[in-house]
Amino acid sequence: MRLLIVEDDPVLSEGLAIGLGMSGFTADTVGSLEDARAALKHSEFAGVVLDIMLPDGMGTDLLAEMRTQGNMLPVLLLTARDQVRDRVAGLDGGADDYLGKPFDLNELAARIRAMLRRQGGRANPVLRWNGLELDPAAMTASQNGTLLRLSRREFAILHALIEHPGRILSRVQLEERLYGWQEDVESNTVEVHVHHLRAKLGRAVIQTVRGLGYCVPAREGAQD
Repeated sequence: MRLLIVEDDPVLSEGLAIGLGMSGFTADTVGSLEDARAALKHSEFAGVVLDIMLPDGMGTDLLAEMRTQGNMLPVLLLTARDQVRDRVAGLDGGADDYLGKPFDLNELAARIRAMLRRQGGRANPVLRWNGLELDPAAMTASQNGTLLRLSRREFAILHALIEHPGRILSRVQLEERLYGWQEDVESNTVEVHVHHLRAKLGRAVIQTVRGLGYCVPAREGAQD
């Protein structure tokens, strides 16, 4: 899943992008409110990690703008201001979670996963569909009890598809989940990953909807 990290400390920002990347996220980083507004306007994200103290204002102002505009994108506030009153103000101001600095990267990743599950209306951390099981926390996948060897991007595509069975995702939508701004995308990259997944899962698992994209069937047992 693609995240926007709004953090003005370049060392911390880069560390967050690398660390969250190791947990299966694709992270884009900006260091100001102005750049965050532009990013939210022109790109699609699953969630936002938002520092409160930024060089051109308060992250809570951006959060308030988002909520006033009806933007329900999940937001986790990340800040050194960790007094109880600050946490209460942030959560009451529309944040989905709040984590004080210093923090553990594993806890941050777990909080983001929980935040995104709530947004998607899921309580179970493991995704299950037609004998497939995906554990985003462990980055593991199995089919009918047999462990699958998937690359990070193969896992991301399969995660996106079985998260919403029956929903068609275009090549562009899948690319946006796989690659950040600084990464080059080859024209056939999604097709190659889907081809590899079909070789591992069976060709009937991922369906091609001509001219639209890819999906897995909405109903279990509907692969044929």
